[in-house]
Amino acid sequence: MKLTGTYRLAAPPARVFAALVDPDVLQRCIEGAERLVRTADDQYDVHLRLGIGTVKGAYVGTVRLTDQQPPDRFTLHVEGKGAPGFVRGSARIQLTAAGAGTVAICDADGQVGGVVSAVGSRLLDATARMLMDRFFERLGAEVR
Repeated sequence: MKLTGTYRLAAPPARVFAALVDPDVLQRCIEGAERLVRTADDQYDVHLRLGIGTVKGAYVGTVRLTDQQPPDRFTLHVEGKGAPGFVRGSARIQLTAAGAGTVAICDADGQVGGVVSAVGSRLLDATARMLMDRFFERLGAEVR
């Protein structure tokens, strides 16, 4: 599934970028992230608890940051496995100054497998959109 979103944030790109690469901020912004621990430069172990429709469960995986060009862009990769199946995704985030704030453009691509894939593409797409919107809503609160 592919998603694109544009978000306005009330902070300059440098502050938004710094928040996006801060593991504590990432943990607060990623829906269902119960734990995020640095394991290497720009890589973290993550414990997630998510529900998609009636399929709920815990996932253990990794978050990696690549292609960093501060304060303009980077790519966030998330992979997780659990009893409900697997989730895998990446999001390329581009930041552009807009007055005193920032416009963030997010191009994301994700896959799911296992039991969770049985909920149907319509529900998966709606859930993915909700997760992306919540991520940027929380990020906006972090950088205010």
